[in-house]
Amino acid sequence: MSLDHLVYATPDLEATAAELERLLGVRAAPGGRHPGFGTRNRLIGLGGRSYLEIVGPDPEQEAPAGPRPFGIDTLTAPHLTGWAVAVRDIDAVTARARERGYDPGEPEEMSRRTPEGELLRWRLTPPQRAGHSGLVPFLIDWGGARHPADAGLAVVDLMSLRAGHPDPEAVRRDLAALDVRLDLEEGPNAGLTAVLSGKNGPVTLA
Repeated sequence: MSLDHLVYATPDLEATAAELERLLGVRAAPGGRHPGFGTRNRLIGLGGRSYLEIVGPDPEQEAPAGPRPFGIDTLTAPHLTGWAVAVRDIDAVTARARERGYDPGEPEEMSRRTPEGELLRWRLTPPQRAGHSGLVPFLIDWGGARHPADAGLAVVDLMSLRAGHPDPEAVRRDLAALDVRLDLEEGPNAGLTAVLSGKNGPVTLA
């Protein structure tokens, strides 16, 4: 498995994208809308087939029937809320994790259109099921779809991804069920921290 993307959720997508452009010196590319979820995103490459997803409310969609994903409706500031790892055969990976004591949830079908009109389809385990406040990643399987990182995104360097949690051993057990590693230490609060380096130097997201 490998890092697919980091999720940086925000109550105001355009304002956050503009602030990241100021800090990193690169512009986040429009990603697309998530119909029915009330969100849209912008993307910055992290090298290879990894990227930063900046996701926030889409004012051009009707309010969704339920809460927007990643706790967006309750955010007052941008927050690194989770991460995804890329897998092949998501059903097999999910079944193996369950056998090892961690249930990532039932894989779901998702899709969105790019600004150019291309329809992207993928499957993922529910991000809201990701354990330990998003420290355990959700799974994503792009199948034969074009990967978002292949769309000519502006790229910054991911210098580090680390996490803190009051009970790191419990988190490590669930990470091990997915064959995933994360730099993890004991701390008073559960949370992810990423350090990115762009044209204007390093930036910490948390």
